[in-house]
Amino acid sequence: MTNPATTRRGTEQRVTKQRLAVTAAMGQVDDFVTAQELHRWLADEGEKVSLATVYRLLLSMAEDGLVDVLRNNEGEAMYRQCVIEHHHHHLVCRICGKAVEVEAPAVEKWAARVAEENGFTEPTHTVEIYGLCPGCSVAKATENH
Repeated sequence: MTNPATTRRGTEQRVTKQRLAVTAAMGQVDDFVTAQELHRWLADEGEKVSLATVYRLLLSMAEDGLVDVLRNNEGEAMYRQCVIEHHHHHLVCRICGKAVEVEAPAVEKWAARVAEENGFTEPTHTVEIYGLCPGCSVAKATENH
């Protein structure tokens, strides 16, 4: 796996103390977090990184494909360090927010075909599938009985 702190392709070219702190924090986060949640965590750990810098770094890391980005129910961006290093999609639980990375070759072929049929080149896309994870499905079924 590449080192996310030193892999640079996007707008944020310098490897700074703040970037290293954000990268390290993202490496410790198992679930998706908002920039505000990550900023609070960094502050609790004694790291001096402004909220604006956290936003900027997360956006840069997302552009570089180093973190995944999802939108929560309020439309706010949430970030998590990628497990799968290449293009992928997510299954997301609507109740607990658990996310599973999935590959979907059929979606890739479909997107390329639709773009080509309409004269588009260099297509990109994002696919998130929302449902209930196994644990939340069981809990919901138990509630209804």
